[in-house]
Amino acid sequence: MKMIDGGICAAKGFKANGIHCGIRKNHSKKDLALIISDVPAAAAAVYTVNLVKGAPIAVTKKNIANGYAQAVICNSGNANTCNANGIEIAEAMCDLVEQHTGISSSDVVVASTGVIGQPLDITPIANGMDALCEGLSYTGSMNASNAIMTTDTYAKQIALEFELDGKVCHMGGIAKGSGMIHPNMATMLVFITTDAAISPKMLQKALSSDIATTFNMLSVDGDTSTNDMVTVLANGMAGNTMIEEDGEDFDTFMKVLNTINVNLCKMIAGDGEGATKMIECITSGADTLEAAKIAAKSVVCSSLLKAAMFGADANWGRILCAIGYSGADVDVNKISVTFCSPQGQITVCENGAGVAFSEERAKTILLEKNIEILVSLGDGAYGATAWGCDLTYDYVKINGDYRT
Repeated sequence: MKMIDGGICAAKGFKANGIHCGIRKNHSKKDLALIISDVPAAAAAVYTVNLVKGAPIAVTKKNIANGYAQAVICNSGNANTCNANGIEIAEAMCDLVEQHTGISSSDVVVASTGVIGQPLDITPIANGMDALCEGLSYTGSMNASNAIMTTDTYAKQIALEFELDGKVCHMGGIAKGSGMIHPNMATMLVFITTDAAISPKMLQKALSSDIATTFNMLSVDGDTSTNDMVTVLANGMAGNTMIEEDGEDFDTFMKVLNTINVNLCKMIAGDGEGATKMIECITSGADTLEAAKIAAKSVVCSSLLKAAMFGADANWGRILCAIGYSGADVDVNKISVTFCSPQGQITVCENGAGVAFSEERAKTILLEKNIEILVSLGDGAYGATAWGCDLTYDYVKINGDYRT
């Protein structure tokens, strides 16, 4: 596989656009996105586990229950959550797609992101549909990516080219996510497109399997969102033989999907609200995969550790503390910790105890934007990776006046 340009429009037959329709007060911020496939596509999705769910999730679940979709519409600035008429508004958004594109409203994925508990007026969305549809383009991924952002500081997109059954295929994704990011699914909005041919059953299997080691290992602030989801549309226009069972082609598809998702995880973690650093905790030597995952997630979720990373303070005790209360079945007397960055690496703990190290050298390593925390849990065969960010003054500032 190789990285290419194009985002969600890298795959054949997908066009997209994003505009400002008036949901957000800032006219320089796009707030309505549309993604269209030229043909019906296999569809799969995973959703937030928060008991409070946005109305668009219920409508999307209903619409893709048959395993197919052809369009995605998403607004930012308003989550359409905890609204008495939320289902009605989400369905109206799907109806607008049908009216303006001819695609059945029952083949539309609908999503919303933004402030919870504020009524969402359908009027600006309806008024913006002409411009949104007229601007649809096979190079419109960036416009759509910008339109789904809330507190994100930059658009997040990626695309890959790969081969299946001798056919050149493509997969691309866009994501939004900066705050309210915490396991388990979904914790953000991610839209992925591919021209590979794969059955809805196998597409759902691929997505559900992959999130266990990607998006479910991502945390910015410990708050699980009410709205967010990851969706994949596969329209089959690359012409490969349909993937309908496990095998070499499915394995290749899984590797590509994993690469897309890992890269989007890193982008989201690095763009956490107020963040200055992306933290990647890599555990190894665990006796079970579950222990490796629990330990890694606990480290990136620790507010004390996140604050230490903001201050470039090699306070490794906070790592052991986080593992100790995580519930992971580990022998704390076997834990070793190493900090890594482009400036090099430094071991600060071995066998559960501190070792002599240069604080100045450690600080130089931790002043970098991308930090790896390598945690050896023993001599077991399992490892895991989790992603997070530092905790800064700006996180409080952003969320202190987010609504007003």
